[in-house]
Amino acid sequence: MRNGETKTRPVLFSGSAPSGNLTLGDYIGAISQWKSFQADCDSVFCIVDLHAITTPKDPDMLRTKTLDFLALYVACGLDPEESTIFIQSQNPHHTELAWILNCCTRYGDLTRMTQFKEKSARTAGITAGLLNYPVLMAADILLYQAELVPIGADQKQHLELCSEIARRFNARFEPVFRIPKAFVPERGARIRNLLDPSSKMDESHRDARTYISLLDSDDEIRSKIMKAKTDSDGEFRTDDPNQGIANLVTIMSCLQNTPAEELVARYRSLGYAKLKADLADVVIDFLAEVRQEYGEIRHDEAALQRLQRLGREKAIERSRITMTSAKEACGLIV
Repeated sequence: MRNGETKTRPVLFSGSAPSGNLTLGDYIGAISQWKSFQADCDSVFCIVDLHAITTPKDPDMLRTKTLDFLALYVACGLDPEESTIFIQSQNPHHTELAWILNCCTRYGDLTRMTQFKEKSARTAGITAGLLNYPVLMAADILLYQAELVPIGADQKQHLELCSEIARRFNARFEPVFRIPKAFVPERGARIRNLLDPSSKMDESHRDARTYISLLDSDDEIRSKIMKAKTDSDGEFRTDDPNQGIANLVTIMSCLQNTPAEELVARYRSLGYAKLKADLADVVIDFLAEVRQEYGEIRHDEAALQRLQRLGREKAIERSRITMTSAKEACGLIV
């Protein structure tokens, strides 16, 4: 770097849809990773409420969950001053760019998306919004010239399409968009269902015993962990992530920042019950702080309004340059 130059931080974008409850799996697999990036990346975190309505949602519930997520993001350690934290629908550039990108996206690309195939197979009355979901996701990312996008394995195909759409636009008009790269966290990226470790922890599961919500009570947390599936032989094996004991060890390892091997050595002679009891204490202590911070934010209308206003203004200001460049490139009058 030459004298006088300023090193710019890479732009990171991520978000989640407010369609349910944020879980401990969401924290370990996503939010905790986002926190670690704040110092080194120019981070943009979006509550993607427009994505949420691609399938039917109760309007009052959607509004409630959106504000819940905003408060929980901050309660979990995301800094609204250091990062850009906002609600997707409050920045109109997202839908504006999505339309432009739709005109650079082929119908066949969208019908080949695995998530579209899965959701349309179990959804009556498939909407254009469900089909175009990946294009809006591309707009979310490209608006902020994101270089890094931490994603789960189920979103990899969508990010690949996002990159392809950006390349097509750049080639057809002029270079406007940076090509993003996927980042899949190595540790804790897929916390498992407490009763069925072969599947991930997911709040959409009908049985609330399978996941720990960030807002669960102490009693609920302890009960769920003590009833969590382990393994029948009493061994401590962590090489297979589909094993129940490996899942519990991973959760404790991530929350305590302790190597899994060290935990295995500690609890091998103590047994599963001791591990579960200690893990319940760890989770309860951690989430007690989150719940307290969340309550202070969520029940303070002025604080919520400030967070929304700050995030909206930062997001619109950041995306304005890209939006203008995209419109000019394809011949729209600015």
